[in-house]
Amino acid sequence: MKIKLGCFLFLTIILFNAPSFSQDKNFYIFLSLGQSNMEGSAKIEAQDTIAVDKRFKVMEAVDCPNLNRTKGNWYTAVPPLTRCRTGLSPADYFGRTMVANLPANVRIGVINVSVGGCKIELFDKDNYQSYTSTAPGWMTNMIKEYDGNPYARLVEMAKLAQKDGVIKGILLHQGESNTNDSTWPQKVAGVYGNLVRDLQLNARDVPLLAGELVNADQGGRCASMNMIIATLPQTVANAHVISSKGCPGAPDKLHFTAEGYRMLGSRYAVKMLSLLGHQVGVGNVIPEGQPSSTNIPGIQYPRILPDNRVLFRVKAPDAQRVQVDLLKKYDMLKDTGGIWIVTTEPVAEGFHYYSLLIDGVPVVDPSGKTYYGMGRMASGIDIPDKDMEYYQAKNVPHGQVRMLNYYSDITKAWRRAFIYTPPGYDQNTTKKYPVL
Repeated sequence: MKIKLGCFLFLTIILFNAPSFSQDKNFYIFLSLGQSNMEGSAKIEAQDTIAVDKRFKVMEAVDCPNLNRTKGNWYTAVPPLTRCRTGLSPADYFGRTMVANLPANVRIGVINVSVGGCKIELFDKDNYQSYTSTAPGWMTNMIKEYDGNPYARLVEMAKLAQKDGVIKGILLHQGESNTNDSTWPQKVAGVYGNLVRDLQLNARDVPLLAGELVNADQGGRCASMNMIIATLPQTVANAHVISSKGCPGAPDKLHFTAEGYRMLGSRYAVKMLSLLGHQVGVGNVIPEGQPSSTNIPGIQYPRILPDNRVLFRVKAPDAQRVQVDLLKKYDMLKDTGGIWIVTTEPVAEGFHYYSLLIDGVPVVDPSGKTYYGMGRMASGIDIPDKDMEYYQAKNVPHGQVRMLNYYSDITKAWRRAFIYTPPGYDQNTTKKYPVL
């Protein structure tokens, strides 16, 4: 009896002292790591700081007083997403693309721990100190922001994040400092394996997405490393390589431009959406909203969503890049069937000209009517006024607009006037009306 009572008290103590938190299964968390391209090298532009969906969050991995952010807390993912003064990262448009293509109840969170110029050895939890001991001063200062151990900081933040949501994937962009290192895939596998074990993840459920370096088509100085990166899935079963082909490179040929990061980040998202079963643009399910009134009859896209975002869809299987130029330029995402798709930010009510940019060439949208605007033939879309019904004709008495030709003694010429007469004007011949 004493033994049973003791067990009961022991279990009671465990239950009352166990950590309690509410984990949201629809909060998808992604860990990001690497060197300067994942850290964010390009200057953040105005378009990158506006209209960031509040469903896209970043957990700050360092204290940033200049951003009013503290380590270990979630914030709307307005860049920078890595440290206090870093630039635009692939993680930015990875998250934006994810929330734009997932159900409204799904949120995306990223944790980005990256150090410019570092080798993959910096994230080797057992041997990182031998690497940091010889790191140059400029890199040491960045490493110090993570208390000297970026890997440990990433795990620390990830464990906090697991109280709020579910880790769904790991994003990697690294390799410039390991160029031509044929053992790189094994080193990456070691880092990935440690993360899986330390965070108690199931490797089958948490893919590793690794991006190529600046491609040879952009004159990338480390493009030869892409051949080694391509072999990563042979070492890590759930690894996937993200192409950088066509992503604009910066003049140094090591980093991407802001536009390059937007494209690369979106490509990470397209692959992740596919792995989650939300392949972009595939299927015959027509989403909510309504076709634009400027569409060719019977065509469902462009489609205006209830919050005034616009869903564009176009088939161009041989194109390398397709954009919509509507107030700003939106990169479209290509699915496996050659369909390009994008959802814009909310668009103001009223009529707007737009065009498609296919491999940089402006063309009209074959799904809609054409108009002369933007200095050329262009497409147009009309975002309906929410109060449109107020202005619609109703079954009530209406007046008339009459045209009157009269001779003007002042101008000594015939003139024309338009006069509105209210309903009942001809019947109430004695009633006097105000004249404007």
